[in-house]
Amino acid sequence: MQGKPLKLIIHAADAPSLARARSNAANFMAAAPDAQVEIVINADAVAAAIDSPHATDTYLRVCANTLANKQISAPETLTRVPAAVVHVAERQRDGWAYMRA
Repeated sequence: MQGKPLKLIIHAADAPSLARARSNAANFMAAAPDAQVEIVINADAVAAAIDSPHATDTYLRVCANTLANKQISAPETLTRVPAAVVHVAERQRDGWAYMRA
């Protein structure tokens, strides 16, 4: 029996974890093409993502609080969420699996 499509949220808070999250997301989607994945970034991962665009950036969810607190501008192509912590909690409430990169 086929279950519901997988939904995974990967959290990254610094440059090394962003690199792992990008790799994990790419591997996850290659193995489960019907799945959904989001990489939620905050803290130092935000500047790292802006400085180093990547093919997985369509999966990024950028913390608007971090942008404001660090006075960083992000390209309009990156999807923003008001607060990373709230977005992660909402996704988990909605049945998404959580992974810390």
